[in-house]
Amino acid sequence: MMQPISQALTPAHSPLPAAAVPSAAVTTASPSLAHAARFWLQLGLVSFGGPAGQIALLHSELVERRQWLSERRFLHALNYCMLLPGPEATQLATYLGWLMHGIPGGLIAGGLFLLPSVVVLLGLSCLYALWGQLPLLVALFWALKPAVLAIVLQAAWRLGRRTLHQPLLLAIAVAAFLGLVWLRLPYPLLVGAAALTGWIGGRLRPAWFQLASRGPSSPGPAAGAAGDGSDRARILHDDDTPTPSHALVQGRQLAVTLLISGLALAVPLAALSWQGGVAGPLATMARFFSRVALMSFGGAYAVLPYVAQGAVETHGWLTAHQMLDGLALGETTPGPLIMVVAFVGFMGGWHGSGSLAQALLAGLVVVWFTFLPSFVFILAGGPFVEASREDLRLGPPLTAITAAVVGVIASLAMLFAGPALWPGGVADPAALVILGVSLLLLLRWQWGVLRLIGVAALVGVAKVLVG
Repeated sequence: MMQPISQALTPAHSPLPAAAVPSAAVTTASPSLAHAARFWLQLGLVSFGGPAGQIALLHSELVERRQWLSERRFLHALNYCMLLPGPEATQLATYLGWLMHGIPGGLIAGGLFLLPSVVVLLGLSCLYALWGQLPLLVALFWALKPAVLAIVLQAAWRLGRRTLHQPLLLAIAVAAFLGLVWLRLPYPLLVGAAALTGWIGGRLRPAWFQLASRGPSSPGPAAGAAGDGSDRARILHDDDTPTPSHALVQGRQLAVTLLISGLALAVPLAALSWQGGVAGPLATMARFFSRVALMSFGGAYAVLPYVAQGAVETHGWLTAHQMLDGLALGETTPGPLIMVVAFVGFMGGWHGSGSLAQALLAGLVVVWFTFLPSFVFILAGGPFVEASREDLRLGPPLTAITAAVVGVIASLAMLFAGPALWPGGVADPAALVILGVSLLLLLRWQWGVLRLIGVAALVGVAKVLVG
């Protein structure tokens, strides 16, 4: 059942021969909500590799394999999510679930995409609090880090190959990479500069900012043997597919969504303030991580210094050493890296009470207030994004933002490279070997993410046994 997900990073340029495609693949049927829910849970279980790997998984599964939406619709949604604070891959999954099945679909998609990460990270936090530095966990992290780095590099390569088909778009990607890595420019500034470049360039040279899209008659994995596209599967949400009724802008629905979202924020905060006091640890965590959610532009690494400063120096919920250990846990578990905030909340509750129950409650409080705004942005703003699909003026700026995203993903790979390959400032030859082998397995032999992660974990176990 997990096999399709494990093959999610298969290159798009190697379609199966017509004889290998089941006849059922010729028709793209609308998935039921239950079927989609199983898919989102499967995806959440193997969403390793940070935002780059997760976005690559989403694209490969929904655009290339299942054909639930077209390339243009996917990139349009991705561009919107990249502009928002919060984990873009989680928001993208929520958006796509909402597009297919309305608000229930969005809640299920985003919730199940996050659930495995929450469960795994809180479980590991319990082990960490009770038994400290386990040699087995240390060895697992040592082997998984270079494998995860390979996943990010492969995903950046695939996204760049699809997007950077014009010299100017390549220049935008390089500028974004240098701006983040060398000049340390803030991510919102780079996005704004890319959008401005696209807006000006779209007026002067619009052909430079046109994304390629598979036409209705182009053969794909589900094309007939003749290759004329006559039996090609119809994409469920194609470029010219009308917007579903639930995705139209409706004032009443927007008001209800905002009202329920406000209550979902205010009621738990009031309950926590009443239970432990306004200045109590849980209420303080709720307020602090609500601010984190609204400031997390540019991915987890852009906001983690703010989290560390507040959690370690201001509130004393954990030590700097424990914060680094939590970051290692977050890097090697499925889901968004910003989920490390669950570890921060857990350790704050553990140090404050010594109770696992209180620590787990603190972790869940932090998760709720960190990720709630992401759902609100999608469920309230989605109809306006869909309404802008036909606005040709938005095309070039969004295309330029997509090019900048490639540079952003490459900068994430640079950030991973240090702790993975040069721990403590000293090169690790074995980690370099794991990286090289992982890249060969992904790019040459087209291994899936789950298979690679499993083999890397076995390498870590073997290190403990041999050592």
